[in-house]
Amino acid sequence: MTDTADVGALPARGMPAEDVLDEVRALRAADRPTHGGRLFAYVYDPGVAGLDALAQAAYAESAHVNGLDPTAFPSLLAMENALVGAAARLLGGGPGTGAPDVVGSVTSGGTESLLLAVKAARDARPDLTEPRIVAPASAHAAFAKAAHYLRVALDTVPVDPVTLRPDVAAVAAAIRPETVLVVASAPSYAHGVVDPVTEIAAVARAAGVRCHVDACFGGWALPWLRRLGAPVPPFDFAVPGVTSISVDLHKYAYAPKGVSVLLHRDPALRAPQFFAYADWPGYTMVNPVIASTRSGGPIAAAYATLRHLGEDGYLRLAAATRDAVAGLAGAVRATGGLRLMAEPETTVVCFTSDDPGLDLFVLVDELTARGWHTQPQLTYADLPASVHLTVTAAVAPRVAEFGPALAEAVAAARAAGPVVLPPELLALAGSLTPEALTSELVAGLADGLGLAGGAGVPDRMAVVNTLLDAAPARLRERLLAEFVGLLQRPAW
Repeated sequence: MTDTADVGALPARGMPAEDVLDEVRALRAADRPTHGGRLFAYVYDPGVAGLDALAQAAYAESAHVNGLDPTAFPSLLAMENALVGAAARLLGGGPGTGAPDVVGSVTSGGTESLLLAVKAARDARPDLTEPRIVAPASAHAAFAKAAHYLRVALDTVPVDPVTLRPDVAAVAAAIRPETVLVVASAPSYAHGVVDPVTEIAAVARAAGVRCHVDACFGGWALPWLRRLGAPVPPFDFAVPGVTSISVDLHKYAYAPKGVSVLLHRDPALRAPQFFAYADWPGYTMVNPVIASTRSGGPIAAAYATLRHLGEDGYLRLAAATRDAVAGLAGAVRATGGLRLMAEPETTVVCFTSDDPGLDLFVLVDELTARGWHTQPQLTYADLPASVHLTVTAAVAPRVAEFGPALAEAVAAARAAGPVVLPPELLALAGSLTPEALTSELVAGLADGLGLAGGAGVPDRMAVVNTLLDAAPARLRERLLAEFVGLLQRPAW
């Protein structure tokens, strides 16, 4: 009989260290592979031998260092300042540039960086009772999260279905007296295209509004691609009117999760980002970022990664990534029924299909069955469903394998045919409001989709994605929240 006290994370009796590690390894065996160049989302693999061991060792050296008080742990302060300086120099700031006074903060990731950029812009205008931000529809969803958390209205500007970029005149027209921040992406995550940053920053500047460039995804890749001769448009502090930039080091700087840097053109712009509180009997709290206690582990790991790879290393990795992008895009062009959403200009390959007999969600499942893990993107406004590939340096050695696998998966998807939902389910998805979604209805849908009863994530997701694709955006959000809630249950 199983002792219920031994179920879950807290056993009745402590376990030997190696047994615990064996359990972790067994759990990890169910995950997508983080190395090997076959996972096109969520993780960034440079394929550099020994880098993981170095980052893990640096992480361990500072895992228990607390970023709450830099006077107690000056090592962490020194590493943070070094990371900020490196990011600032790479993105057009620092001594000898047109933005010599750039300052910044290290955050836990891109979402925190964007939240703080919105907070700083909002708090810089305490005179406004209903502040607003303007962002292209292609801007990262974290801006919507920031708007929700911080009670700031979000005004979205549509993107052209061909160029996948916003119209600058439409951005200018969306700016109101209550607007505190205008957003541009370099590049947008979904399609990998760089917004017209120079023009967007100009209209923001003319209106006296801050302009944030979300370079979380591409900020550590675009400068190296430019050095390699790629026609990267202006997007950084060299552009007048750009007041802040975010860049994730756990993406193309290849540092472990989670480390991002939020940069401001000068200290006055950053000042509203801080939170300070002294009206209590404990220590005076001063936080540049959202968290108070912060482990020094990720920061030390990022510092070690940058020091080890250096500029020459990043140039080599960017060249490998560029070549991999070209090879993957060529494979898409050579496969009947597929077309690129945009000619790749950064580190993204995104494709769709106009063939009614080829279901992209089934294709994603077929690629997964063959060991290639891609990211499906649902229909939005005038934009069709698509498949997103985030390309890293580790993909380069596998490019030759991808073309045949893609052709095989396309053939299998055509043979399987598109997912056909029952008419009543389609009607429900098209007419149901989020408010009418009861727990009983969610449970029934989840059971029919294989998400209930502790079954975990199903091997094939085409049916789930088809249902979500048929639903309006607000209903998608509620359905996904409910489905994830069913998956996230404690182990009793």
